[in-house]
Amino acid sequence: MPQAVDVPPRLAAKGLSKAFGHVQALRDVDIEVYAGEILALVGDNGAGKSTLIKILSGALQPDSGEIRIDDQPVSFRNPIHAREHGIETVYQELAVVPILEVAENLFLGREVRMGGPLGRVLPFIDKRSMRNRAREHLRSLDIAIPSVRQRADTLSGGQRQAVAVARAPVFGRDIVIMDEPTAALGVRETAAVMDVIRRINERGLAIILISHNLPQVLELSHRIMVLRAGRRVGSVRTRETGVEQVVRMITGAEVMHTA
Repeated sequence: MPQAVDVPPRLAAKGLSKAFGHVQALRDVDIEVYAGEILALVGDNGAGKSTLIKILSGALQPDSGEIRIDDQPVSFRNPIHAREHGIETVYQELAVVPILEVAENLFLGREVRMGGPLGRVLPFIDKRSMRNRAREHLRSLDIAIPSVRQRADTLSGGQRQAVAVARAPVFGRDIVIMDEPTAALGVRETAAVMDVIRRINERGLAIILISHNLPQVLELSHRIMVLRAGRRVGSVRTRETGVEQVVRMITGAEVMHTA
């Protein structure tokens, strides 16, 4: 993945720290991700990954540090504010509402309202427009869903997660954060969701991928960043490393060079 020397990261953070009482979850962490890049964020349980992505997605505020988007400083009050800055997050849990149809899940929280004089008076939802746009969007990502009108609880686990992942580029203009997007899936469903992630990345979005599945990380990412005990301990270009080296870095047996 080429990076122009004079192009700033799509998202960059410096010196992020966060404590919960006497527990220091993050210590002076830097992170950067470029347009069109998949950055994998790895580390053992308790390494600080969840705290970091919650800060980047607006769910938590850091005790110190700075976040920039396209080299402009930003400060997120909440997840909605982060979304307004083009950041969308897909969490580990299947982020769909079972009783809603596929189209409604794609536009969850950002439903399309009816236009015209009636729409200005009464807040009616334009389901026809949502269904048409959902159908077109899923087709563009090559996601096979029988009907955008069917309820999410009639879909397989892989299809539900594909819908959750597909929602990200609808509203995430710049950056998509994915927290273990295939953790609850079988082999075939995992492969299908990984294909969706690749197609989203081909649109030029910056993706931060959190995963414990190192073979998957090596297959999908351009760079790997390692956290241990709340600190960034290095990053490396994926093509220049392997599972054994990443494991040594996670466990503290090796210091990885920064890329």
